Amino acid sequence: MCKILFNEEGDFHSGALILVDKPLKWTSFDVVNKIRWCLKSACGKIKVGHAGTLDPLATGLVIVCTGKWTKRIEDYMAQEKEYVATLCYGAVTPSFDLETLPEGDFPYRHIDRPYLDRVLERFRGVITQVPPAYSAIRVDGDRAYKKARKGNEIEMPARQVVVNELEVIDFNLPDLTLRINCSKGTYIRSLANDIGQACESGAYLAGLRRTKIGSFQVEDANKMEDLVAFLQTKL
Repeated sequence: MCKILFNEEGDFHSGALILVDKPLKWTSFDVVNKIRWCLKSACGKIKVGHAGTLDPLATGLVIVCTGKWTKRIEDYMAQEKEYVATLCYGAVTPSFDLETLPEGDFPYRHIDRPYLDRVLERFRGVITQVPPAYSAIRVDGDRAYKKARKGNEIEMPARQVVVNELEVIDFNLPDLTLRINCSKGTYIRSLANDIGQACESGAYLAGLRRTKIGSFQVEDANKMEDLVAFLQTKL
C-alpha cells in the first residue's frame, strides 16, 4: 500500500504530498512527469511539482506535491536536508561527481583519521562554497550545466551555506562515507571537492543518497515502481 498524505478534502487537486525514493539515473523532473502522467487519466490537467532537485546520480528522498499543495513547495525546500555521501580520494572530476570522468592522480595515503577530523572541523557551521558548473543554477539566463557541457568556462558565484552535522560513517581509503545535515542550497558535490582540496589531495562524489528533508524520512517514501502501479490501478 502506497503512502500518500492528502488534505482534508482527500483528492489530488485539493492537495497531496507524496514521498518518493528516487531511483538512480532518474531526474527529479522524471519523477514529477511520471506522477503527472499517472494522474492525468483520473484527474485531468493537474499541477505537480517537487520540493528540491536531486541529481540523476543520487538516490533518495524527493517530496512531490500536487494540486493546491504545490504552494507549499517553497516551505519544504527551505527545510534542512540530510545525506549519506561517499567520497573517493585520488582523483577529481569536472562535475565533482561521476557525470564526468575522473582525472588526475592525487596522493591520499597521508590522510589518517586525526588528520581527517581536523579538516572536517573546518566544514562545520557556516561555510562558503562555490556551486559546481554542472548544476541547474542560471548563469546569464541559461542553465550552468548546459554551458559546462559545451566546454564553456563559467564563473559560479560563491554562496554561504550551513553544515549542521558532518559525521564520519566509514573511513577506508580511498573511500570516505559521511552523514551530512545541511541547509537549503548546499551542494554536496562541491563539499566533496572542497574536502579533497583541504586534505591536500583530490576527491569527487562517488555516491549520494538523500535520507531526510525536515522531519520526512526516506524510510517512509514510496518506491517509484510501487507508486506507479498503485496510481495506475487504484485511480
